[in-house]
Amino acid sequence: MMTVKEIRDYAQIRTKARAYLCYIIGRNISQTVNTEGGATVETVIEKAKHLLEAIPYAEVIYALDGRGVQISDNISNRPELSGFGKGEDRSDRAYYYRTLKEHRCTLTDPYPSLVSNELVVTASFPLYDTHDRLIAIICVDITLKNILKMVHPTSVDSSFGITSKIVYGAFSAALFGVALLLFVKGVTSFLHFGLDFGNIDINEVFKSTILLTLSLAIADLVKAIFEEEVLGKEKRHASTEDTHQTMVKFLGSIIIALSIEALMLVFKSALTDPSKIQYAVMLLGGVSFLMVALSLYIKFSRADKKR
Repeated sequence: MMTVKEIRDYAQIRTKARAYLCYIIGRNISQTVNTEGGATVETVIEKAKHLLEAIPYAEVIYALDGRGVQISDNISNRPELSGFGKGEDRSDRAYYYRTLKEHRCTLTDPYPSLVSNELVVTASFPLYDTHDRLIAIICVDITLKNILKMVHPTSVDSSFGITSKIVYGAFSAALFGVALLLFVKGVTSFLHFGLDFGNIDINEVFKSTILLTLSLAIADLVKAIFEEEVLGKEKRHASTEDTHQTMVKFLGSIIIALSIEALMLVFKSALTDPSKIQYAVMLLGGVSFLMVALSLYIKFSRADKKR
């Protein structure tokens, strides 16, 4: 199933993909048709059949005339996709009117194919005669997954990408197990007091709070990793906080946990040994430094994003 991550990957490699496909098509089919030398649209279509060997990942290859009408049946290695389509009007398709407008080889955004119902991109290559008149447009449909395999071998659907998803999934499961253990430990550490509120140890309550806070921090980290790296979900907003939500959420939870620990040390030192309150002050200083560092990170990240 296609994911938004694949679309983001495609946006990054689109220029490289267009250059590669246009080079392959141009090497196999001349961009200028010499009609005076006997070359016809039929001979060009015949050459287009050889593109399947040059572009094995191609799903469908076909040709359009200057009005956007398909002048050849679909050419495909898949029997269910070949042998039909001639006469179809495709003048409303982006790959047709963009090619006319730009007067060069183009590559579309991903769109659902009418033939296979999969997300595909289309490379369209215009052919002109010696008088610069459009003779035909050669179109090559390639599924989004296949073009990522061709040009972006570290994409989510490559062997490395699949391995990365498995690894991130395993780490997510392990971290979730740690978060669950911390949650259970945090809850059981104060539940054993039951309803006897007079015997509740405030230190145990603080420790439970720290354990639960760390459990929440790790759970947030697991959620972010699993959604972004395994499921490939897109962030809801384009802000810096969302762009770096894994780091910001995790560090924020750590800061909260350390602040609770510092508060516990202050009370404990005040009640038992006031001379050790300096350690609580040092811990509070460390927490303050982390807060300032995190604020600067968010600020400069936002400024860099705006530039």
